[in-house]
Amino acid sequence: MNQQQSLQGILSIAAIVCMAVGWFNLFSPEINELLSRKIFYVLIGASFFVQAPLLSNRNFMYGMYAAAAICVIGAFFPTDSKLSMLKTIGLLGGIIISFTNRSSRS
Repeated sequence: MNQQQSLQGILSIAAIVCMAVGWFNLFSPEINELLSRKIFYVLIGASFFVQAPLLSNRNFMYGMYAAAAICVIGAFFPTDSKLSMLKTIGLLGGIIISFTNRSSRS
């Protein structure tokens, strides 16, 4: 396992911890919302950014960079904004690209 894969794993685990903290309401509502609706998506976007150069298909690589950017940008929109759904679109896009790349390597 190389250093990029390790960093991606750490970012992904940190994102999952942020999501879990928000779900279980371990802190004040403001902190829970910040962790699960903002920091989670920034960490996932960073994870996608680190994963992008590891993808075998160049088109997938560019798509993963786009998904990463959409996750991070969407995280900074207010929660009640219609544009905040961009973060979810970026998340789904990154997951689809990740799974599609795995199936093509097998």
